[in-house]
Amino acid sequence: MAPLRAKFETKNKTSDLAVRTISAAVLAPPVLAAVHLGWPFFEIMVGLAALILAWEWQRMCVSAPNRAAWVTVGLPYILLPCLALLWLRSHPEWGRETIFWLFVLVWATDIGAYISGRLIGGPRLASSISPNKTWAGLIGGAAAAAAAGTVAAGLLGKESLLPLAVTSGMLGILSQGGDLLESWVKRRLKTKDSGSLIPGHGGLLDRVDGLLAATAGVALIDFAIDGKVLVWL
Repeated sequence: MAPLRAKFETKNKTSDLAVRTISAAVLAPPVLAAVHLGWPFFEIMVGLAALILAWEWQRMCVSAPNRAAWVTVGLPYILLPCLALLWLRSHPEWGRETIFWLFVLVWATDIGAYISGRLIGGPRLASSISPNKTWAGLIGGAAAAAAAGTVAAGLLGKESLLPLAVTSGMLGILSQGGDLLESWVKRRLKTKDSGSLIPGHGGLLDRVDGLLAATAGVALIDFAIDGKVLVWL
């Protein structure tokens, strides 16, 4: 029975990865197009995403004993990163490049964490919150984000690749922290997924939880240096 169970689980993992890959391949082009085109397409995309995220959040809170408090907490959790995305994209010179870099490093983090976690496994990162996440996944995700930052630095013609690579790696860790935060919230609210909008991923919140955290990090850096985070790095 054990070999059959292992074979069945492997088949399910392969099928799940295929569904996740197809969903990402379908969603990525319109998202990148909106980032490239800017106003009004990017604003419309972020606005629609904010509405969907708000709906998913209140749906998760329906059965919570202190529902009003959870809904109140959800407002800044969703709204502030969405506003930060619009603010970062609005920079006349580096807005588009900043958002491209942010999106790619978050996607690289997800891919790196997923692959390294599956291939290496090992000790759990936070078993009481998310039993599938491992230290190998955390390190692999951060390394993939750093690699994305290195490529971005090269494309932008930076004299030194290290600052953007290191910052990207740290943001990759922050992105995974956002993922863990949402997992903790779902455990407290006794729900598995925020929704079923995206096949293989669950709801939109399940897909962008890391992006929300990383966006907040980039916005704080950008605000601290009075704009143009990519120029500073």
